[in-house]
Amino acid sequence: MDDGKLVELAFEAREHAYTPYSHWAVGAALLCADGTVYQGCNIENAAYTPSNCAERTAFFKAVYDGERDFEAIAVVGGPEGQPAPEICAPCGVCRQVMMEFCDPASFRIVLGCSDGEPRVYLLRELLPEGFGPDNLRLS
Repeated sequence: MDDGKLVELAFEAREHAYTPYSHWAVGAALLCADGTVYQGCNIENAAYTPSNCAERTAFFKAVYDGERDFEAIAVVGGPEGQPAPEICAPCGVCRQVMMEFCDPASFRIVLGCSDGEPRVYLLRELLPEGFGPDNLRLS
């Protein structure tokens, strides 16, 4: 799947965001190695801390279904009900979740917007010296 189609699916997911407090809607589309795509949106909560980002929603749906091999994720975000003219990068917590399941040297993060071409980064570029499962291996 090309990056443009993945961004399109992230925009589709953004339409499902529940953002009554921040009014900042984010959508994500997570591409698995087998071509399956899991979409996610941000879901807010009045207590704020229990809120969940779009990226983590997509990952948690995929992991629940037994997926563990991921290639890329597209992320788009902006004011609810409006175009997303600028890129919206994943927060640190989402980057950490990506680190749990993805190879930082090959996992692509595609940041899309309404205007212009997507920007593509490797996880290691957005989370240098990330902490992952390999850091806990004691052998």
